[in-house]
Amino acid sequence: MTTTTSTQWQLAARPVGEPTADDVRRVEVELPELADGEVRVQNAFLSVDPYMRGRMNDVKSYVPPFALDETMTGGAVGEVVESRSDDLPVGTVVLHDLGWRDVAQGPAAGFRAVQPTEGVSLSAYLGVLGLTGLTAYVGLTEIAHIRESDVVFVSGAAGAVGTMVGQIARLKGASRVVGSAGSDEKVALLTSKYGFDAAFNYKTGDVAELLAEAAPEGIDVYFDNVGGDHLSAALGAFKDGGRAALCGSIANYNATGAPVGITNMTNMVTRGLTMQGFTLGNYRHVAPAFQAEMGPWLADGQVVHDETVVDGIDSAFDAFTGLMRGENVGKMVVRVG
Repeated sequence: MTTTTSTQWQLAARPVGEPTADDVRRVEVELPELADGEVRVQNAFLSVDPYMRGRMNDVKSYVPPFALDETMTGGAVGEVVESRSDDLPVGTVVLHDLGWRDVAQGPAAGFRAVQPTEGVSLSAYLGVLGLTGLTAYVGLTEIAHIRESDVVFVSGAAGAVGTMVGQIARLKGASRVVGSAGSDEKVALLTSKYGFDAAFNYKTGDVAELLAEAAPEGIDVYFDNVGGDHLSAALGAFKDGGRAALCGSIANYNATGAPVGITNMTNMVTRGLTMQGFTLGNYRHVAPAFQAEMGPWLADGQVVHDETVVDGIDSAFDAFTGLMRGENVGKMVVRVG
């Protein structure tokens, strides 16, 4: 079915603190006729991710900020419903970055065809088989250089990236995998489903003390999705030669006051620690190695994944704010419907 109207979400104002409904607007956009080489795609699933909060600020970063009064972008997967490109005929399933809308349109070069896997939802290409899984893989292998017998600590472990980090760490030979999460239910899920050896609810006590209980002999690798007190705790728990992969700092994304200072930094010197941040743009070359390993892991059931699915394009902003409040388990996606 050909659709000529697209429901889209635009950034109306720069948020101060937690984004509110006043910072965005839902609009109806009439799409023009396709030009040569273009395709029209009915999105099936949209991705909402923590990095999008940073793009709402007008600051220099690794990706440009969202422009005011323009439709936001993000990962999406859908099906070509109209095409003027021989490369992407009608019916092709594609990945692309024109999220935050139900119907996307543009040059075929901006869309990448994927082969659906029987029994696997298309949303997996936004998570375990996509950038989420690749982020976990890159952080462990290229940044933290995980080794057999490492003790690995993951903050925000019940999120989309965190759940993948824990499982990949185990498959790469970690001797102990520890995670933090924001509820007792998530903690239970980490140890019962995702194979974590220990996990703790960071809201129930001092993070450094909770980490010391979960990893009494210290840690070798820290995968940081949170920052703040979690990073300070990890710096205090590292063994000599410890390595930290800094992926996110969700504790600070909505902060309006001065940033929380990081403690235990002297251990960087005295214990010979390495701490490195990363974004995927510099590691796209790792994707083939990731796909070669993740595909069989997923097929064999060695890797499992959860999704939190929110229905309807009208609910996209609620899904995003829910993600920022930690209401998801695993990958948060919007099923366009």
